[in-house]
Amino acid sequence: MTPSPRSGSTSGNNQPRGGKPRSGAPKSGGFKSGAPKSGAPKSGGFKSGAAKSGGFKSGAPKSGGRKPSQTGARPYNNEQYGTTVRPTKNRPTEQNRRPERTTDDVDMHNAEGVRLQKVMAMAGVASRRLCEDMIMEGRVQVDGVTVTQLGLRVDPETVDIAVDGMTIQTNESLVYMVFNKPKGVVSTMDDPEGRPCISDFLKKRQTRERLFHVGRLDTSTEGLLLLTNDGELANRLSHPKYNIPKTYLVQVRGPMAHGVGAQLKDGVELEDGWQKVDSFRLVDSTPGHVLAEVVLHSGKNRIVRRMFDAVGYPVERLVRVKFGPVALGDQRQGSVRVLGRHEVGYLLADVGM
Repeated sequence: MTPSPRSGSTSGNNQPRGGKPRSGAPKSGGFKSGAPKSGAPKSGGFKSGAAKSGGFKSGAPKSGGRKPSQTGARPYNNEQYGTTVRPTKNRPTEQNRRPERTTDDVDMHNAEGVRLQKVMAMAGVASRRLCEDMIMEGRVQVDGVTVTQLGLRVDPETVDIAVDGMTIQTNESLVYMVFNKPKGVVSTMDDPEGRPCISDFLKKRQTRERLFHVGRLDTSTEGLLLLTNDGELANRLSHPKYNIPKTYLVQVRGPMAHGVGAQLKDGVELEDGWQKVDSFRLVDSTPGHVLAEVVLHSGKNRIVRRMFDAVGYPVERLVRVKFGPVALGDQRQGSVRVLGRHEVGYLLADVGM
């Protein structure tokens, strides 16, 4: 079976780690189960298949006089694109972006506001000079109005700013995090029965926030759980209208009969109606065990387990490794990390915010 990732830094900037597993990691089959021990659990999740490639190349000139970026500076260049996020399906491109109004048509200047390029730089988009390049290239919109000249002042608390069609988050009070939930932890902030819950893994300053968990994982299921105090985003990510895909790694008893994947893609009948997966592929197999990856949009209770039960393969272990554009990467089990700004931008884009 797929070995567990090494424990270590949970930053979204780290590259996924390859090579041989550490000594003591199971080489095949034997996934350890059970509730986590006291303290931060050791690494135990599946590898998520995150891309190895690094971040965007900067469009900043190397030296000499300042020039506009020739290839187009990428927003959030300091973050490792591709390791924990994929391109969003709803993000506009140059080909399909609709014509927008410009500041020639609308007066948006707020004399008491902050310069637009400074707001962008403070939000971590890029350096102030590169932000100025983006503005002059017509890649920045404020409340849907394209800005092409420097000097515009705005109130970051009241306007929506987007770069290349992707909204940037300027509200510093909003929190976005990923929790790698271990087995045995309930998907609630507090449990009257005294079972391990999400708040047990948060720092004291994080428990003071009123956080929503986006969706839920049953007690026996591990993996990615989004936490945020952005109620509107949480509602949209959970609403079936937005068709946010979730990716799971599923371990069952093997060998698996030919045609099971096609059956799951065609649909199986459950007590609450027909359900099907968007995609199915075998990832690994060892004597007596099979590891499969499935992607589906449904957020119904225990949906993956019920579907595999219906085709005769009860789930032995289940891990969610992706939610929408955000992937678990090599994040250590039981840890919580703050989402990178580009990850937040892609989440917002996926639900039309």
